[in-house]
Amino acid sequence: MRRVLTIAGSDSSGGAGIQADLKTMTCLGVYGMSAITALTAQNTTGVREVLEATPAFVGAQLDCVFEDIRPDAVKIGMVSNADIIRVIAAKLREYRAERIVVDPVMVATSGSALMQDTALTALMEELFPLAAVITPNLPETQRLCGFAVESEADMLRAARTIGERLPGGVLVKGGHRSDTADDLLWWKGEAIWFRSPRVDNPNNHGSGCTLSSAIASFLALGEELPEAVRKGKTYITAAMEAQLDLGQGSGPLKHNYAIAEGGSVQ
Repeated sequence: MRRVLTIAGSDSSGGAGIQADLKTMTCLGVYGMSAITALTAQNTTGVREVLEATPAFVGAQLDCVFEDIRPDAVKIGMVSNADIIRVIAAKLREYRAERIVVDPVMVATSGSALMQDTALTALMEELFPLAAVITPNLPETQRLCGFAVESEADMLRAARTIGERLPGGVLVKGGHRSDTADDLLWWKGEAIWFRSPRVDNPNNHGSGCTLSSAIASFLALGEELPEAVRKGKTYITAAMEAQLDLGQGSGPLKHNYAIAEGGSVQ
């Protein structure tokens, strides 16, 4: 059985973070494991409190995972401070981790900040060079490239700008655009578009976590990056089309849409 590790924060409402990651991994047929970087008290309306794990404890979790059930792929989500980022990077290098997907979580769907300003530099210097792909949304892409990203031409320029600095790929997610949900992968000097209509569903809590976990799962299952992205995007689109409606704010996705209907997500 293929194995995937998520390194991320916990969402008490279950829609994002490690909860969304583990649901995604289970539904896609891989064995999910977790190293928790922070506890968050949150629901569909926002984040109330964040309690960070110590860097040493994050490192201990990673030791326990890699020494016993080595992951075939790693997804990294919420990493809120530079010290934790440096420990994660050191451990991933020590264990020669493969197929690393970095979702640079800076702000929650509700708008709450989830990353300290000082952590962004550490993220770019320590974790991005280890990644098979990074998966920023449009606001995150703008912070990384330094200019406004609104049109397809902007997405292409941003993906190239960021991608030319990194050994892996860059998936610029277009879900924040009003007309489409097209994503752009810059990989090995080539731009690959993944087209899809926008799903009319305001409940998208944890969508970024879900997509990056799906990509990591498909990488663990042996897919090349473009196919892992395509399958991951198909999965998250269907999970949104299932129109789960929970909570008073931006609700979660229906990760188990196919299982609930007696089908298969692949």
